[in-house]
Amino acid sequence: MTKAELIDKIAAAACPPARQAGTSKASANRMLDALTDELTKALRKGDKITLPGLGTFSVAKRARRKGRNPQTGEVITIPASKVPKFRPAARLKEAVGRKRR
Repeated sequence: MTKAELIDKIAAAACPPARQAGTSKASANRMLDALTDELTKALRKGDKITLPGLGTFSVAKRARRKGRNPQTGEVITIPASKVPKFRPAARLKEAVGRKRR
């Protein structure tokens, strides 16, 4: 699913066809951008974000390690880094793993 498709679904869910006034696609786009920005800011600070039913976003530290340049085969040192991590909630795992009938 692309960002545009997600925005369409958010706008449609927030504004059912029976109601004329509601969330526009532009408004849904601003909401999605705001969510992404706030998640990024929190992770950059090292905070953990828990969204019940969806999962937990956190930051993991990767240690410095040895790697290999695939073109030359030369051994290189990959520096330590911080990476975002997502752990899905049990409800999300169950919903994805459930078989459709």
